[in-house]
Amino acid sequence: MSWVYLFIAGLFEIGWAIGLKYTHGFTRLVPTVLTAVSMALSLGLLGIALKTLPVGTAYAVWTGVGAVGTAILGVYLLGEPASAGRLACIGLIVAGIIGLKVVS
Repeated sequence: MSWVYLFIAGLFEIGWAIGLKYTHGFTRLVPTVLTAVSMALSLGLLGIALKTLPVGTAYAVWTGVGAVGTAILGVYLLGEPASAGRLACIGLIVAGIIGLKVVS
């Protein structure tokens, strides 16, 4: 179950990372509140996952899920570049996440 909590924590990390863009420097109330709630949920779920998972593994997976999801949504929502090199690097992060799951 810890892996499920960790994955959901990573999804909330994506939410707050993308949410930061929409807060416009914390000047817009609704995006700011949603971003703060997402931050709290992300950290809370990470903390629950850390009860049974090694901190190095959990932190790497949490940041990896967040980085991959944020990069993909950056391309999709914000028009960021989707070059072959960038996509290959995102693929390497995904491979690392899968590798950590397999060896844990």
